[in-house]
Amino acid sequence: MSDHVENPYLAGLPFGQDLPAPEAASWDTFPLTGEMTVKRLEPPVLPEPPRHGEDGPESCNQCQRPDDSFVWTDEHWRLSALKEPDGLPATLLLFPRGHHDLADLPPERAAELGPLLQRVERAVKEIGGIGRVHVNRWGDGAAHLHLWLVARPEGLMQLRGSFLGLWGDLLPPLRAELGEANRKVIAAAMAEGGGTAHV
Repeated sequence: MSDHVENPYLAGLPFGQDLPAPEAASWDTFPLTGEMTVKRLEPPVLPEPPRHGEDGPESCNQCQRPDDSFVWTDEHWRLSALKEPDGLPATLLLFPRGHHDLADLPPERAAELGPLLQRVERAVKEIGGIGRVHVNRWGDGAAHLHLWLVARPEGLMQLRGSFLGLWGDLLPPLRAELGEANRKVIAAAMAEGGGTAHV
């Protein structure tokens, strides 16, 4: 672990000061308009608090979930939808079954990851009307590896790129029956290559 006192990335940061709006606020894909105030940068919290599930599988919500609460599962992986729908055709999370983060993912699982991401993308595109499927990974909230797969509706060019997740929060939630139909198509497409569909 690095010594936070000498962390060069913290030196000179404008903690507690006003910051200008980002250049991205002028992009056509930026979802907000009007006057905005950037939050002030808070001082670092060191040492960082533990993430959910940092203690191991016993304290991990994902490890405790039954398979039938997922869209699709197999021996090593599980694919989940959001608990509450957002405004996008599909927002999914891919988890290894074992309690691993990216850095300690066993080599066998790591070798499966690329082909599996391709497989999920193809399954998502089976629902139709999808322009792109974006893959993202953040790991600040939970220690159990989870990769986001987020579908952009075809033709909605304003939703391109890194703000897609934010657009998902801003748009009206997908109709429940459409979300359910999409999950069924995705689950069935995944199960064609092995594993079990749960919707």
